[in-house]
Amino acid sequence: MTVFLELHSNADKGDGTVKYVLTGDGAGTLFLIDEKSGDIHATKRLDREEKAMYTLHAKVLDRNTNAELEPDTEFNIKIHDINDNAPRFEKEVFYASVPEMSEVGTSVVTVTATDADDQTYGNSAKLVYSILQGQPYFSVDSENGTIKTALPGMDREVKEHYQVVIQAKDMAGQMGGLSGTTTVSITLSDVNDSPPRFANHSFRVTTVESTEIGGAIGRIKADDPDVSHNAEMEYSIVGGHDTFNIITDQATQEGVIIIKKALDYESKRDYDFRVEVKNTYLDARFIHGVQFKDYATVKVTVEDVDEPPVFARNPYIIEVHEDTAAGSFVGVVLARDPDADNKPVKYSIDRHTDLERLFNVDSVNGTITTLKSLDREMSKWHNISVVATEINNPRQTTRVPVFIKVLDVNDNAPEFAMSYDTFVCENVKAGQLIQTISAVDTDEPLVGHKFVFSISGTNPNFTIVDKEDNTANILTRRGGFSRREMSMYFLPVVISDNDYPIQSSTSTLIIRVCACDSRGNMQSCNPEVLPFSDGLTTGALVAILLCVIILLMIVVLFAALRRQRKKEPLIISKEDVRDNVVSYNDEGGGEEDTQAFDIGTLRNPEVMDANKLRRDIIPEMLFPFRRTSPIKDNTDVRDFINGRLQENDSDPTAPPYDSLATYAYEGTGSLAESLSSLESAATEGDQDYDYLSNWGPQFKKLAEMYIGRSPDRET
Repeated sequence: MTVFLELHSNADKGDGTVKYVLTGDGAGTLFLIDEKSGDIHATKRLDREEKAMYTLHAKVLDRNTNAELEPDTEFNIKIHDINDNAPRFEKEVFYASVPEMSEVGTSVVTVTATDADDQTYGNSAKLVYSILQGQPYFSVDSENGTIKTALPGMDREVKEHYQVVIQAKDMAGQMGGLSGTTTVSITLSDVNDSPPRFANHSFRVTTVESTEIGGAIGRIKADDPDVSHNAEMEYSIVGGHDTFNIITDQATQEGVIIIKKALDYESKRDYDFRVEVKNTYLDARFIHGVQFKDYATVKVTVEDVDEPPVFARNPYIIEVHEDTAAGSFVGVVLARDPDADNKPVKYSIDRHTDLERLFNVDSVNGTITTLKSLDREMSKWHNISVVATEINNPRQTTRVPVFIKVLDVNDNAPEFAMSYDTFVCENVKAGQLIQTISAVDTDEPLVGHKFVFSISGTNPNFTIVDKEDNTANILTRRGGFSRREMSMYFLPVVISDNDYPIQSSTSTLIIRVCACDSRGNMQSCNPEVLPFSDGLTTGALVAILLCVIILLMIVVLFAALRRQRKKEPLIISKEDVRDNVVSYNDEGGGEEDTQAFDIGTLRNPEVMDANKLRRDIIPEMLFPFRRTSPIKDNTDVRDFINGRLQENDSDPTAPPYDSLATYAYEGTGSLAESLSSLESAATEGDQDYDYLSNWGPQFKKLAEMYIGRSPDRET
């Protein structure tokens, strides 16, 4: 530790009774004091940049009593600066820009460095700036660090980016001074110093004649090395053009040639025009002596395409009278092929526009005729579409609307405008108005309607007065009408028009006779109920009707009884088993008793088979004769049922109504055949029962019965 300050008190006799104590900034840590000698030591190297001055207080105490021997002494320790800090810039890299073509000395950017050393003491913090890299394009002010252009005519299109290295050195730039550097990235910003130029001053464009109006047929482009808005261009056709126009595509800065008038290969096939291009924004500093525009020639060639036919007019409006007969001439449509070949054209009507098939068109010359007579009152206009198709290329078609107006002909007679409810009072007087009538006509004459009203013949009851305004008044010719004599009158009114040919019709006006009050208000128009002229009253008619109904009922009952008598009873036997109880004391014969009592036989004993054996006595032969079954050669059950059905149909004793017949026939399809002897067609002598002895003890009894009774064995 270095002693840099010595304190000594007059009270210190050197006998060790005095103690020195230090307080203040850094006391005990940075600065230490020797209690006996008063020497102050620094514990580490002092840095002015951290703290330039320290304030300390020293005390002198009695070592034994700690009493202050002298007042506190304050002193300041000031740290003197040395050049131990190099200059430093805020950033390692600075970015700046300057317009191209700037004059020499144009300020670009100012970069400054700082030095932590004391600027008031010596030259430790006095900085000097210099350029290490970037010459001869730029220079730097040595005092303030401002970078300026040093070379005239710097062109961004030649070189856009520059790297400049700036150095800051202290000690006023003298030998031994410390230094720091930074990099400045300088970009030349664009100015509109370059005009647009066409790389090729002649362009050729090809398009087809079918291109739609507004469609683009080609693009041309000029080059401008400038960027951003300085490179924006505008294209135009010198002097304008009737068929073409050119617009600028802002995204690509191209000139787009578009069509503003339909092209026709047959009329004109080649076009040429001059296009001008110029910058949208100009810089006044660079327009002197330089033409900021360029020109190019564009040649357009139109190619032929197969075009559809073209009608001479579009649309067609044709007038025809409604009384035109079928097959009459209506009008002519004309279409041609606009191509140079002028191919033939055929005509047809789109039947979706003529669903009623009223018209026809000649496929060769386009003459439209009627297929049916027309009625203007049904439809005043007919809108059809005629289609023209190239014969050699059916895909080339054109349609044109044809509006056919049906002209009016006076072919309809006038009639009442409405249905009139007319009545006349019984107490009416002669000459009294009872109804005003008017008429309508579906025809439409050019001069308007004029109707004339009259009464057919002479009518003693009513008369008509034509008001000459298409209306007429119906007046009574006499008075004293009576519902008892006539409750309703029919007045024929003749209505005629004034068009040519004159049309007229007769409409009947129904006039009811009604009872009215004294003021002429209708009260009742129902006819009075009068007695029958033959003397029959309503009660007599009701009685006659009842008699007729009773007679009809008697006839129906008689017919029902006769039908009931014709029906025969189901049981034709004299003895009805339903009215008799038959008792049997026989236990039954087990399995052999299945045919002891046949209910069908009990109901019809007369049809019992004479050969049918009784089961309640021992038969003389084991196998009774049975009726031959209609089933032969293993035919199916259907044949069996059909046979039984025919037997019942031909049976005269069968009931006249439907009945249900049940048959328990199992068929003959089993190969094992039946073990039962029932209905067996073989006789006792035809059977060989030796095989029963081979069936085991279960069939022993059966074998003894049949084998023991065999005639051969008995012999």
